[in-house]
Amino acid sequence: MSTCKYNDKVEKWGVFEVEMPGKSDGNPFTDYTISGTFCGKEETKTVDGFYDGDGIYKVRFMPSFEGTYMFSVKGSFSDEVFEGSFTAGKPSEKNHGPVRVSHTYHMSYEDGKPYYSIGTTCYVWELQSEELQKKTLETLADSAFNKIRFCIFPKHYDYNLGEPISYPYEGTPMDSSVLTKENFQEYVGCPEGNNFDYKRFNVKHFQHIDECIQKLMDLEIQADLIVMHPYDRWGFSQMSAECDDLYWKYLIARVSAYRNVWWAFANEYDLFPKKTTEDWERYARIVCEKDVYNHLRSIHNCRPFYDHTRPWITHCSIQRQDLYKSAELVNEWRERYKKPVVLDEIAYEGNIQHGWGNISGQEMTRRFWEAFCRGGYPGHGETYMNENDILWWSHGGELHGESPARIKFLKKFMDETPAPGLRPMQRQWDEVAANVDDSLGAHKYYMFYYSFMRPSFREYYFDDTTEYEVEVIDTWNMTVENKGTFKGKFKVELPGREYMAVRIRGVE
Repeated sequence: MSTCKYNDKVEKWGVFEVEMPGKSDGNPFTDYTISGTFCGKEETKTVDGFYDGDGIYKVRFMPSFEGTYMFSVKGSFSDEVFEGSFTAGKPSEKNHGPVRVSHTYHMSYEDGKPYYSIGTTCYVWELQSEELQKKTLETLADSAFNKIRFCIFPKHYDYNLGEPISYPYEGTPMDSSVLTKENFQEYVGCPEGNNFDYKRFNVKHFQHIDECIQKLMDLEIQADLIVMHPYDRWGFSQMSAECDDLYWKYLIARVSAYRNVWWAFANEYDLFPKKTTEDWERYARIVCEKDVYNHLRSIHNCRPFYDHTRPWITHCSIQRQDLYKSAELVNEWRERYKKPVVLDEIAYEGNIQHGWGNISGQEMTRRFWEAFCRGGYPGHGETYMNENDILWWSHGGELHGESPARIKFLKKFMDETPAPGLRPMQRQWDEVAANVDDSLGAHKYYMFYYSFMRPSFREYYFDDTTEYEVEVIDTWNMTVENKGTFKGKFKVELPGREYMAVRIRGVE
């Protein structure tokens, strides 16, 4: 009789893993089934397991409650049924559970702590050298970012012509020596010359993805996993429906027990030459069935938006469609979709040739404040030219721009915002005004942003009785000036510079 391996203690919202030997002849990824049922006092869940190579199968589970759980693992992978028990204990200080939608337009951790998303994009940071990965994690640890978008598959695009450290499938890639900066476009979406078996996963590739998700969890950063993308020379974007479904189910079985996972169905779904709306809806059915933890789900556009009103989409993942306007449209998107608006691409700070990748640090910072004060959640990216073609947007490493320090400055104000977050407020036509998205009106809290306007003073009036503390914020120079307390109608002197904000809070 075989034994299974597991730790008998895990914290609530932690990853419980049970490991068992099983059959390995034939193709273990397709020929056998494995599932685990976990029963606690307050929940019972059944999840798929997965083959992890060398005759080993695993099942992972995230307990949502404290207490004792019993488990049973069975399937055609083994003639045995594996059973046991473990205890889910109190979550650690930094463990607040998965992120959920809160109050329609916002997000919070499962324990109720507000989550104000400040994302960045590093498409294939985890497929770079060990040294570069380490540098990326160090940079993230010193940043304001609490979410990072990255791909499971390698990427083929400008400044991304090198080979990844691993591939998701067993087999061999095309000869990359034929690629140049001049001819790389010829190979986008070109599967010829590859010899991959799309029904046999390279477990080392996925084991590394697991480790990266865990390292991000340790930094309290959400792993916004881009499951599919079209920038491909290996054929991964053109697999059959059968192979696509196998991939989705395998990935869900492996990583859904990590509390910091989000599902980004696609980067630029509309650029896939052979995927239809029916395909994306089929993937959605798989995720909604197999991910028993109901992690956040989105799908990202190049040009036309996907229909964000679809019930399986939890929040809008938006790439701006207008050359000039991005965060300015948050009000409209909130009203149209009635979901959190996450601006995953409002263009990138940098100086490359592409219009999406050469805005200034000032403009990136302006878009962040604009989005935040309109009740949206902005995302960062950086694309500065580099002699080694190492750009943060794809490879990670170090940040060189001017916006990250200003984003960290903004984070202080985001963190101090009362739950659930801000909503746009109709006041003067020439300002971005917000108050707390609280239907009861319990919070007397206001934020005003003047963007590229340069008023020398503004007048405010809310009521006759409340005393308000007023702060003038220079969002670019990162200073805060306390102007004192006021009552009734009052006037606030401003320096007549761009990028100023005013925070007004009722005195308790």
